[in-house]
Amino acid sequence: MAGALKKTMVYLGLAEDELGYEEYDEYEDYDKGDGATHERAAVTPMPQRAHLSRVSSAGELSRITTIHPRTYNEAKTIGEHFREGVPVIMNLSDMNDADAKRLVDFGAGLVFGLRGSIERVTSKVFLLSPEHVEVGGEDSEAVATRTVFNQS
Repeated sequence: MAGALKKTMVYLGLAEDELGYEEYDEYEDYDKGDGATHERAAVTPMPQRAHLSRVSSAGELSRITTIHPRTYNEAKTIGEHFREGVPVIMNLSDMNDADAKRLVDFGAGLVFGLRGSIERVTSKVFLLSPEHVEVGGEDSEAVATRTVFNQS
């Protein structure tokens, strides 16, 4: 019983283990008792992945995809287009509110993961823009002061 109690106390850090850890040196060769000396295996470093990013000029943007999903299962199509670097307009007006919310969450995660941006166009229409696409909008003050007919 005392052995189990001692092991539990050592495990919880309440007592010192009787084996001195300073006796072990992990870098020296050691003998397993079978007469053979075992050495540490050489470690091959894993190759570093190159960060791939699409660098595009404004002239290379040739299309925008508009998707009118009816179910959440169509999220894969949105993700595929966005990963290719194509801006995606999601029109969620044909979806129920619960699935639309899930799809907006999916889109937000997608643009976060691929360093893009998401813009609300209307209450149920969203624009997902890849990293290389800059979306410009009018200032709300400029829109408020603008008149329909400028007669000056």
